[in-house]
Amino acid sequence: MNLYPNECFDKVEQITIEYLQKNKIKALILDVDNTLIDYHRNLSQNVVKWTEQLKKNGIKLYILSNTNHKEKVEEVSKTLQIPYRNLAKKPFKAGFLKVQKELEEEPKNIAVVGDQIFTDILGGNRCQMFTILVEPITKKDFWYTAWKRPIENKIKNRYKRSKIKEK
Repeated sequence: MNLYPNECFDKVEQITIEYLQKNKIKALILDVDNTLIDYHRNLSQNVVKWTEQLKKNGIKLYILSNTNHKEKVEEVSKTLQIPYRNLAKKPFKAGFLKVQKELEEEPKNIAVVGDQIFTDILGGNRCQMFTILVEPITKKDFWYTAWKRPIENKIKNRYKRSKIKEK
């Protein structure tokens, strides 16, 4: 199903270099809001260290965000020293495909990491990329995200039950 991720983690820092190598992932397309930063734009030192470690191990990183607040994404981009693209219009393919071209990687070697099923996961799946759903950093959301959370939670629960059945 296009709404199911390939994998789920509680937070981005749990995505290890070993996990990425095992799945032949050479690049990550990262969401910003509630994935890398919280509602109040706080970027944890753990996320900074995590991105540094991935880059040291040859993993390419790129931020793809739907936000129209360019300065917010730009600040995270500068701090983490990775390129970005805002106004992405996820889940439409265009933003993902532009980033893929810049990364110069095949879709199967790119993982899309984000906290929303209807933007990050759906868009990544539509582009045949590996998708990783993370839990939102905080419960506080922007209004345009908050209304979708109950629906996404039902999908997440169904996904988790299907994973249990597979075992």
